[in-house]
Amino acid sequence: MDLSIIIVNYNVKEFLQNLLDSIYRASGDISAEIIIVDNASDDGSVEMVKEKYPGVILIENQENTGFAKANNLGLKIAKGKYLLLLNPDTLVSEDTFTKMFSFFDKYPDAGLATCKMIGSDGNLQLACRRSFPDLWTSFTKVTGLSTLFPKSRLFARYNLTYLDENKTYEVDAISGAFMMMKREVYEKIGGLDEEFFMYGEDLDWCFRVQKAGWKVYYYHETQIIHYKGESTKRSSLNETRVFYEAMHIFVKKYFSYSLPIISLIRLAIFLREMVAFLGKRKFILISAGFDLIFFNLTLYLAAVIHSNTSPTWRWFPDYGIPAVFTVPVAIHMIISMLTGAYTKEKISVLRTLGAVIVGFFTVSSLTFFFKDYAFSRGVLLISYFMLLFVLSGWRIIIKIVFRLGDYTGGLKARRTVIIGTDEHTAVMAKKLAAKPELKFNVIGLISLTRKDVGSEVAGFTVVGAIDNLVKVIREKRINTVIFTSGEISYNKMMTVVSSCQNENVEFQIAGNRLDYLIGKSAVSSLDNIPLFEVNYNISTLQNRVIKSLFDFVLGLVILALLYPFSFVFSIFSRNKSDFVKFVLGVPKVLSGKMSFVGPAKAGHNDRLYLGKQGLTGYWYTETEQEEGFDIYYARNQNIWLDIEILGKTFNKFISKK
Repeated sequence: MDLSIIIVNYNVKEFLQNLLDSIYRASGDISAEIIIVDNASDDGSVEMVKEKYPGVILIENQENTGFAKANNLGLKIAKGKYLLLLNPDTLVSEDTFTKMFSFFDKYPDAGLATCKMIGSDGNLQLACRRSFPDLWTSFTKVTGLSTLFPKSRLFARYNLTYLDENKTYEVDAISGAFMMMKREVYEKIGGLDEEFFMYGEDLDWCFRVQKAGWKVYYYHETQIIHYKGESTKRSSLNETRVFYEAMHIFVKKYFSYSLPIISLIRLAIFLREMVAFLGKRKFILISAGFDLIFFNLTLYLAAVIHSNTSPTWRWFPDYGIPAVFTVPVAIHMIISMLTGAYTKEKISVLRTLGAVIVGFFTVSSLTFFFKDYAFSRGVLLISYFMLLFVLSGWRIIIKIVFRLGDYTGGLKARRTVIIGTDEHTAVMAKKLAAKPELKFNVIGLISLTRKDVGSEVAGFTVVGAIDNLVKVIREKRINTVIFTSGEISYNKMMTVVSSCQNENVEFQIAGNRLDYLIGKSAVSSLDNIPLFEVNYNISTLQNRVIKSLFDFVLGLVILALLYPFSFVFSIFSRNKSDFVKFVLGVPKVLSGKMSFVGPAKAGHNDRLYLGKQGLTGYWYTETEQEEGFDIYYARNQNIWLDIEILGKTFNKFISKK
């Protein structure tokens, strides 16, 4: 037996399926066995392996035993000359195994090795070659010096970023995602240390290999794709704490419990968890911080306005100033918390308006009991009237500009090309076009040769060839590239991904049966999502009420300010501009026949309500029109999306002048 491949799986069924397909293509004439140790997955992984890959040796754990212990179960029954620990969220090239064998033949002092490991964005994954965490290396990592000075031999020792990723060399440690070892080394040093649940066991193995007299290598002439961290996303583990606790165990084991290093690791755990804690509550911090600033600025401005308009009132007495600028804002913030205006998920406008109203009556009531602080009801009225607009206004601006909270952005987030021109590719393109809720805007196909460029396949244009993909990505502003595994080899996939590492593009890979897509951010199912079962926002009672109120209020404003001029202009002008047509349509909005934003035509699609016909919509603002735009709008409609579309509409009006 040439090779034993041990894979520990935990709830990454789709990734595992793609990996197994790539392993079979890479095995060729190699005699290899695949051992999968499943750590109590509940996503159907075990059933999938039994049904589709009966030749695989499957070990079913009844609980999640961790990475080290599960790998050891596989290592104990492995028969191969070489042993490979391989993560399930990886893809191997067709030449990966043969080139790794050649490497070990060329470097007889190598006991353990890895290959070049890239992410789905084409960039090298730094963990595939690194140094042991001694005092200085730990310090540069924790303080961020290694990130600030990535090309410095002094500061960048942890991830060795000063070394050329396209060269082979000895390193301290490699990643557990791909570790190939000689059997004789395993028989001498044994398996992974089961004191490590996850993380750190790879460092420990590397240390023991070198202590036993062999070397650890990074080998660049073959590469794999690694979708890092997929299993941890599906678990309840605190990944940061587990990682640093593993470093703690490693240091305690090999550095005689070095107090400085342990202190640094503890500091790193504290800082990372603090960042994570604050990050999860960013909307609360943003809301409370901005409210504090704008509340007191508004109060100050109201006092200035009242002092300049009232003949009897000038300013707050000195003793009252501290209370004036602390108590009302504190009351507002407490009410906001109680009413749910401050939440971890979003920035709320409507609840804030409610908090301002409740706050006004609360503060007004308190002045009856604290007469010494009842300085001016005029300032109170002006302040809270202004706060209705100020506190809701900054939230609206933040939502529109930064797309925060429950705001849903436009369709251009996934300008997509699909590599291939065969029937397999055409099916994939049609599936994506039929599912606008997945937000793939298929711009075209990429051929394996230049001769097909400009032709059409199943209604999709071939916009480029694989050897000028970078140019297509730049010219077409592509941010997602999809591989279908029918026409292109895994080895070629790796080469393409590596060549685009600076293009800020995500590569996704379709399953052989075209029933899912794998990317670094998610697994997208392409089957079994009937459109009539999707809950479209446009049909919910809350959204319909808010949309109707918005249409009515905006319609009255435009009717009063712009409609008379546009009507007169239309009488004397033969060619009506898009702006004039828009304004003249306002009476239909007020009558309920149309909406400001909506589909190009009113009606239903697959028994789903898509909304009233719009004076504008994606059908007007987007240069490239797609059938799925109206469905996408209906599914994601909310007031912030309507405001964004209106903003794009008026920009288009201006650009046409």
